[in-house]
Amino acid sequence: MIPVFTSFLLQPGLFCQTDTIVRPPNIILIVADDLGVGDLGCYGQTMIKTPNIDALAKTGMQFTQFYAGTSVCAPSRAALMTGLHTGHTAVRGNREIQPEGQWPLPQSSTTIAKMLKQAGYVTGDFGKWGLGSVGSTGDPLKQGFDIFFGYNCQRQSHNYYPDHLWDQDQRINYPENKPDNFKDYAPDIIQEKALSFINNNKQRPFFLYLSYTLPHAALQLPDDSLFSHYKKLFNESPVPVKLPWSGQGYAPQAYPHAAYAAMVTRLDNYVGQIINDIKVKGLDNNTVIIFTSDNGPHKEGGNDPVFFNSNMGLRGYKRDLYEGGIRAPMIVSWPGKVKSGTKSAHIGAFWDLMPTFSEICNRKPEYTDGISFLPELLSRKQDGHESLYWEFHESGGRQAVRMDQWKGIRQNIINDPNAPVELYDLKNDPEEKKDLSKKYKDIVKTMRTVMDQQHVENDDFPLLKKQ
Repeated sequence: MIPVFTSFLLQPGLFCQTDTIVRPPNIILIVADDLGVGDLGCYGQTMIKTPNIDALAKTGMQFTQFYAGTSVCAPSRAALMTGLHTGHTAVRGNREIQPEGQWPLPQSSTTIAKMLKQAGYVTGDFGKWGLGSVGSTGDPLKQGFDIFFGYNCQRQSHNYYPDHLWDQDQRINYPENKPDNFKDYAPDIIQEKALSFINNNKQRPFFLYLSYTLPHAALQLPDDSLFSHYKKLFNESPVPVKLPWSGQGYAPQAYPHAAYAAMVTRLDNYVGQIINDIKVKGLDNNTVIIFTSDNGPHKEGGNDPVFFNSNMGLRGYKRDLYEGGIRAPMIVSWPGKVKSGTKSAHIGAFWDLMPTFSEICNRKPEYTDGISFLPELLSRKQDGHESLYWEFHESGGRQAVRMDQWKGIRQNIINDPNAPVELYDLKNDPEEKKDLSKKYKDIVKTMRTVMDQQHVENDDFPLLKKQ
């Protein structure tokens, strides 16, 4: 018997069949960690195999101009969770809290998880959180999640063989994991818990946030057949590494190319397991699956994004506000609703997920910087952004704006609030090679105005010196 959810005020023709209100769709949001837009086969990768994510793109819509929240983990994920860009959201940097955790979201934050929970969804996050330590106002259990399992602290997640993970607010220890003994691989454990969440909640609408840590540094994974395959494929000679590892920093990796490729394919395998499980349980026709990444590819722990063309030839990497640092893969599959094999040039960003999910479950969101892209998914008339705005609080401070084909970037603004605006024409110069700021001064002036308007100073994360 199909449950009836009277709390959903459903849009005619979207979830209704005659006068019967059917179960609203499950939502699975998959966010990879530091995965470049060029690391997937469906976006042009030729050296790393990602058959499951590629197949997901063939069953749904692949976006070609979608952006992360910013170019590092915590603020990008804060923008995703709150529907606010980094000029408005509360968490704007990777600020650490000792002994474990990051700067917390305020208790008053409106999050995707809170909204969907109020709409009748059971909510679960499996992977990495990074938006508030256990017991803080930013604890995922205080931000709308019924269930959390994984790394609360993103610094701890730099080790794939940790001495502990968190199950709700309970610390689960893995005493056999030591710098000289890698036994319990956290991503495998987290994946098992995620699959259990699906099984335990298959009879009711659920929101599953898979905040995977792959392929973030360190380049660590079991020495299995997948790793061996890439070692052989690349004919990679080992690089010198200092052993034994002290446990500080990233664990050394003698085969960085093979390790990174194997981590991406391992991530793809996890996605395949989720897709298969949804199909086996007969949930695939009523489940929205979204796949994306939190920022551009990293150059840490021995990783070599140039070797893989991980940024798809775009300028910049993680921590840059050039396209390579913030352009993200975005794939949405929803059988029967999203036309298979479609590509979209719609320009969107992480803060659009909040209003999109709001429209899917027919709830009016709180204030958001986003625009729902549900019409685009359903092949209807889609509104566009007047502008997209980002800021970054490391490396001297940076701001960026996209308006139609134009991209404006300012550097080192903490020390110089009047820093010049670089201007690029992404339509004719997607690699941002030619600065046109001296030629189009009126556009530069508009870009500067948008930057001034969209940045709201935050005492916890100050960006501009007081004048």
